[in-house]
Amino acid sequence: MEPITLRTERLLLRPFAGTDAAAVATACDDPDIQRFVPVPDPYTLKDAQEFVCETSPAGWREDTAYNFGVFTHGGELVGAMGLVRLEHLRDADRQAELGFWTARGHRRKGYTAEAGRAVVEWAFTSLGVERLEWVAQLENAGSRAVARRLGFVEEGVQRARIVHRGIRRDARIAALLPSDWGHPLETPYLPSERHLPSERA
Repeated sequence: MEPITLRTERLLLRPFAGTDAAAVATACDDPDIQRFVPVPDPYTLKDAQEFVCETSPAGWREDTAYNFGVFTHGGELVGAMGLVRLEHLRDADRQAELGFWTARGHRRKGYTAEAGRAVVEWAFTSLGVERLEWVAQLENAGSRAVARRLGFVEEGVQRARIVHRGIRRDARIAALLPSDWGHPLETPYLPSERHLPSERA
């Protein structure tokens, strides 16, 4: 896919460029990010250059990951957000996973949820995603808070779902459907009876 740019009231979401490497290196060399996000530890400028110049562009080109750099309108890096695990978009499953991190100094300002709303809307209306997943370690309270603000419905805990720093860890999983946001599903959905509201006599 050809990379695109999204805009919100306070933010610009665009593909990463080589000039972003220093800011990405500073942001990701942070224990709070490294605790939950699969980035190198320590995170060097070389790691950032590889991500912004090779890994991220390849994801767009090969339709395997659509990563956006999240910036203020003044050009300051707020974080990263993207759709990953896109293999099923080519067939009837039409699923993707939303992933993100937020740079220190920009947390608890609502930036990540604001960016998330733009990416979710794009996923449902332009890409035809019919199930968007969020997965995070149980202890990742910040990520969970963002997912809840976006309307993700938690579906449970998956044992040993995530391998991080060589250790399998339990993860919480949640999902968002186009219908949760008022959009139709192209594929008919028949929910299990146990998820339907009970009828009152």
